[in-house]
Amino acid sequence: MHLPEFLQQDTDGWIHLAGHRIGLEDVVYHYNDGCSPEMLLAEFPTLSLALIHKLLGFYLENRAEVDAYVAASDQDVARQRAAAPASPDLAELRARLTSAKVSH
Repeated sequence: MHLPEFLQQDTDGWIHLAGHRIGLEDVVYHYNDGCSPEMLLAEFPTLSLALIHKLLGFYLENRAEVDAYVAASDQDVARQRAAAPASPDLAELRARLTSAKVSH
């Protein structure tokens, strides 16, 4: 996918708005959830309305490629979450707290 000057792809493959930490998938997610350009401006106040319109135009002209990128990003996040160790549940946290109190 050829990116316009207002989008950048980092070495990890993450596409974001140039000069921002806002990802392409973040804006696309909210847009597909029903946000208007004005609602996106409220959600991402560091962007200009003109930039949001440019971004949405890019998305609509490259929808299949962007949707494939977003789906791949979602799958990558799901893989990372599955590989992460499980967090302790409430019972484990209470047991740790009790153990810490006893040892002091």
